[in-house]
Amino acid sequence: MIDLDLAARPQPRIRIISFGYGHGEAPVADLTVDGRRHYRNPHHDPAMRDLTGLDDAVRRHVMTTPGVRDAVAAAVWFARRLLDEVLTAHGGAVVVAFGCVGGRHRSVAMAQAAAALLREAGVPAEVEHRDVTKPVIQR
Repeated sequence: MIDLDLAARPQPRIRIISFGYGHGEAPVADLTVDGRRHYRNPHHDPAMRDLTGLDDAVRRHVMTTPGVRDAVAAAVWFARRLLDEVLTAHGGAVVVAFGCVGGRHRSVAMAQAAAALLREAGVPAEVEHRDVTKPVIQR
């Protein structure tokens, strides 16, 4: 017999959100990675300040910072582990958030890298860049 309750449940998935602490509170998430203190900030380079983590130069700058790839891989591992539990418990989404000051550089690059790792492993991943289009925070 088919369990209709299982058929009606939403398919488990991973949602990845990039955001900037300077534009509001962190989103509700199962895991939040704070990229403000430990990773190079493209904002300090005038040539990259108005770009985002969707641009190759910024993405390379962020992703070659020591420790970033390990942090992203650890977040992906954790999300996949939670996804197994969500799948067996109730379906729905596991949410991973990556934050930085403005939500335009580090968080975006890290979110994109996490989504790519998940998709390479055949895991569905949705990405939302909450603050990528907001103004650059002047410091």
